[in-house]
Amino acid sequence: MEVPCIGQVLGDTFAEIESLGLPEHFCEDELIFILEAEKRKSLTLKYYAKKILYFLRQQNILHALKSFLEQPPEQQSALAGAVLVDQYCNPLADVTPDGISAQLDDIAEKVKKTLRVKNPSHPSLCVSPGGKRLPLQDFELQRQVLCALNGVLYDQLQFKGDQVDYYNPLNSYIHQVLLRRKGIPISLSVLYMTLAQRLGVKLEPVNFPSHFLLRWCQSGEQRSDDIYDYVYIDAFGKGKQMTAKECEYLIGHQASADYYNGIGTVDVLLRMVGNLLNIGKRGEINEKSYQLLRDTLDLFLTINPDNVPYLLLQARLYFHLGIWPEKVLPLTRTSRMLALTDVAPPSIGPGQVLDILQHIQALDPSQHGAVGYLVQHTLEHIQHMKHPPAPEVKQRGAADHRDVRYSVGLVMKHKRSGYNCVIYGWDPKCTMSQEWITTMRVHQLPDGAEQPFFNVLVQDGTCRYAAQENLELHPAPLEIGHPEVGRYFCEFAHTHYVANDELRTRYPDDPDHTEETTRHFYPHVRPPTPL
Repeated sequence: MEVPCIGQVLGDTFAEIESLGLPEHFCEDELIFILEAEKRKSLTLKYYAKKILYFLRQQNILHALKSFLEQPPEQQSALAGAVLVDQYCNPLADVTPDGISAQLDDIAEKVKKTLRVKNPSHPSLCVSPGGKRLPLQDFELQRQVLCALNGVLYDQLQFKGDQVDYYNPLNSYIHQVLLRRKGIPISLSVLYMTLAQRLGVKLEPVNFPSHFLLRWCQSGEQRSDDIYDYVYIDAFGKGKQMTAKECEYLIGHQASADYYNGIGTVDVLLRMVGNLLNIGKRGEINEKSYQLLRDTLDLFLTINPDNVPYLLLQARLYFHLGIWPEKVLPLTRTSRMLALTDVAPPSIGPGQVLDILQHIQALDPSQHGAVGYLVQHTLEHIQHMKHPPAPEVKQRGAADHRDVRYSVGLVMKHKRSGYNCVIYGWDPKCTMSQEWITTMRVHQLPDGAEQPFFNVLVQDGTCRYAAQENLELHPAPLEIGHPEVGRYFCEFAHTHYVANDELRTRYPDDPDHTEETTRHFYPHVRPPTPL
């Protein structure tokens, strides 16, 4: 299996994979076999195998989510929906409904143990015929359950709201909330509500602004239209129980009655995904934030496919990321879309961006200007991609490259910041904008912007642009745990990374320079003898 073939599949958004007609598990098994091969070898193959596995699993989860949304509302579990959100954003993690349910069963058993001490005859300690828990009707019995639940969840197990790193996406993933015992109001509420239900207490989710809550009916009925018939529970605040009036202190202003209404599971998921989407929008401009934004837009628009602002955001994101999946639109739909801008159809399919834009135009004709602008630029880009420019080749022997001291594949240390990194590209002098040069205070360096600058993958997962005078060879080369390493390198060879074919094409002289440098600088390091 050659890497260029995988790259071609990637460029076509894996359309060929779905048309192979193979058993569903076949591709996964093969990809996992690649990923579990020798750690330091076949890095490029593993890089693309991981991307394909990510895609395949997400497609399966998306199918499961669509089936979930087709269920009657009374059969939709907030926990099951939250697990699907977690799985979609973390398709390579070991997250299963059974695994999550088992962890909640363990917590519920701890609550029962506490209940048994205080009330050995409590009905929640018994399972009704058929294994289903009947809702408790007695208010005092319900109160005992919630009191025991608070004691176990917050005092014994030390679950808490994450006030320090509130906007960490891990706080929204159910498996991470259970692992870290920290979360935000909505994720903790889903766990709290699910546990209470397993013990016979029915709680309802409340889409309170800025602070998700649960409500517990005190009127003796299952549901009431009077907001003052409810006690409101703050799962983020250790299960604190509040009146409707006390809830206003959470947001600092008066709240209308609509704010206290119970909501269904779909609305819970929309709020959960919306929180993650906002984290993606406010994050740093890097691949991790883009991936989160893309995943959550996919989820949000699966649940609410006619949201025009998010459809536009998705189209802009796809355009920015260069996502041009072919074979998405039939010709008739393509022709209708192109009619928006009076542009002649290109010889290749316009792809998914145009599919999204056509949907926006049908939903909201007032968006014609924004849609037309994106369509025009999309088609221009596609025309440009028909004849992509050849990659720039940088040879060390060129006159203006003679000051470049290091080469791709060398493991470096930043003299000032102390981070470890590997070089994957370089320029004979800084090519960034004047604004970036000023912001980064490059002019304060002795050699300023006229010295070589290096593109580096950093151990913390970031990509940086470092001046030559700030870099030095690492005294003890180590592997760089960056997710993009395999995009550029095929192997870690104990002292350096070996460039893959694509990187060798761009820097043809660098592999020899890297070998020579490491032999000189690490004379006592030798690769182990093959068995």
